[in-house]
Amino acid sequence: MSRIRIELPENQVFETILRVRISDINYGNHLGNDSVLSLMHEARFQFYKSLGYTDELNIDGVGTIQVDTAIQYKGEGFHGDEIVAAIYLGDTTAKSMDLFYKLTTGSPDRLIALGKTGIAFYNYETRKVSAMPEAIKNKLDGLSA
Repeated sequence: MSRIRIELPENQVFETILRVRISDINYGNHLGNDSVLSLMHEARFQFYKSLGYTDELNIDGVGTIQVDTAIQYKGEGFHGDEIVAAIYLGDTTAKSMDLFYKLTTGSPDRLIALGKTGIAFYNYETRKVSAMPEAIKNKLDGLSA
């Protein structure tokens, strides 16, 4: 059976600390697979906030929408663990960007998961994909420099 393999880009653009909550624990008494995606979502929201945005629905006049997701599970997380969530910027296009995630705990040697989300810029009024606003493009370009 083939497996998803996620290769992180070189350009780390953000890092935050998240804590594993009791609601993140599954029947195996460790971090649930669905909660890994929720941690990625929280990290992405905090990344947007670090760029000056208050939510994902108004990024310089347009919203964002997740168009694909991949997660590669690498280790366990437990209740109370502090997760270091690092975000890396991947490919960008006129209408989208790829964000990659590295979730670790304890030390960089204790890898929990790698992830990738494809994010499109989206006009929620017209229900159509939109061009990436110039202001965020410039901010992302500045992070890549």
